[in-house]
Amino acid sequence: MDLQDQLKNLFPDHVSDTSNDVSDKKSNIWLQDEPIICKYEKRKGKPITILEGYTGVTEDFKKLAKELKTKLSVGGSFKDDRIIIQGDYRDKIMTILKSKGFNVKRVGG
Repeated sequence: MDLQDQLKNLFPDHVSDTSNDVSDKKSNIWLQDEPIICKYEKRKGKPITILEGYTGVTEDFKKLAKELKTKLSVGGSFKDDRIIIQGDYRDKIMTILKSKGFNVKRVGG
């Protein structure tokens, strides 16, 4: 006997509304009109990818940074309203952000 059956036994007059099911899981990160700038730099001889230009809430940008780091399995940080990812992952990051609905602009070679 599952939970729905138990609830029907307890409240026989209640009509359940199943339209509230969460079937379409969407990202709750705020999307902006201006593109996010994705650029490549070398610091101390090591390549890094920098994302900047996000105008939303800082917490959303931190969530985005964490999600990118876990999807790419790389290290990185969030400093001064920038996401810094270790390595040159511009192409992969751009496809991930475009699939989320962001406008992305590639800067640099």
